[in-house]
Amino acid sequence: MLYEMRTYQCLPGKLPALLDRFDNITLKIWDRFGIQQAGFRTTAIGENNHQLAYLLAWDSLAEREQKWTVFMNDPEWQAKRGETEANRPLLTHVTNQILQPTTFSSVQ
Repeated sequence: MLYEMRTYQCLPGKLPALLDRFDNITLKIWDRFGIQQAGFRTTAIGENNHQLAYLLAWDSLAEREQKWTVFMNDPEWQAKRGETEANRPLLTHVTNQILQPTTFSSVQ
C-alpha cells in the first residue's frame, strides 16, 4: 500500500469553504472512482491554521495515476470546482508526496 500526503494551503478565511467542498462534493466523486482516503487533518495547534492535510491510499503508482487522472478530468468535478471558486480561488498552493514506509513502521 502506498500513501499520498496532500497539503492544501488556503487563502485566509477559505478553509471552511474547502472543507465544505470535500464533505459535500469531492468525497462523493471520489467514491465513484474508488479513490480511498486515509484521513483528513487540520491544524489545531501550530503556526498555520489555513491548511488541510490528508492521506490517500493506493495499491500502486499505476492505480494512482489512472484514478487521479480520471478524477481530475471528470466533468462533474470540473464544474463543481469552478462553482466553488467562482468568486475567488480557495487555495494558494498544493503540495503532494508519495510516502513509503520505513522497515520499522507499524503501518506498511
